[in-house]
Amino acid sequence: MRHDVHFVDQLAERPSEAIGQQIGRYKLLQQIGEGGMGVVYMAEQTEPVERRVALKIIKPGMDTRQVIARFEAERQALAMMDHANIARVLDAGATEAGRPYLVMPLLPGSLGDELKDRGTIPWAEAVDLIAEVSDTVDFAHGEGLVHRDLKPANIMRGMTGHPLVADFGISRIVDADVSMQSTALTLTPAFSPPESLSYA
Repeated sequence: MRHDVHFVDQLAERPSEAIGQQIGRYKLLQQIGEGGMGVVYMAEQTEPVERRVALKIIKPGMDTRQVIARFEAERQALAMMDHANIARVLDAGATEAGRPYLVMPLLPGSLGDELKDRGTIPWAEAVDLIAEVSDTVDFAHGEGLVHRDLKPANIMRGMTGHPLVADFGISRIVDADVSMQSTALTLTPAFSPPESLSYA
């Protein structure tokens, strides 16, 4: 059961993309995730290299000027974050309908999935994991970025086993010159500190 609070999700329509559809250099293979703002697909890149990637597209009905600005800000934020524990953007573009998408590495799964499968993580491993994630968040804060929805589902396992912080979709760049004023806020109450609402 999902516990996300969606303030504007009721305005969004169901995804209009079809499995097998070609979007630029990417062929959609299957849907692997969905958030308040976008839908994530496993896709096959056909050129200049052949590989499988994760492709995130803004939902139909969510492509307002404000949400597109947030999506673009997410792309810019990730592009600025040169850190080994932050999931990077491989490519970006727009569908024929004009909805932006991001292309990111396809990773084995999230910490949330892992906890469902394993039930618990050994104490020593959990301490190391928390330390790495904390260092990553501290780096992002130093760059003026607050994630705002940090939770197991947004912590991916990299191919080396190290955590990768993902989904900066509702992050806020706190520099006054490039701040995002969001009218579409999605939080997960079970993982959100009360003071996080002060950034809204």
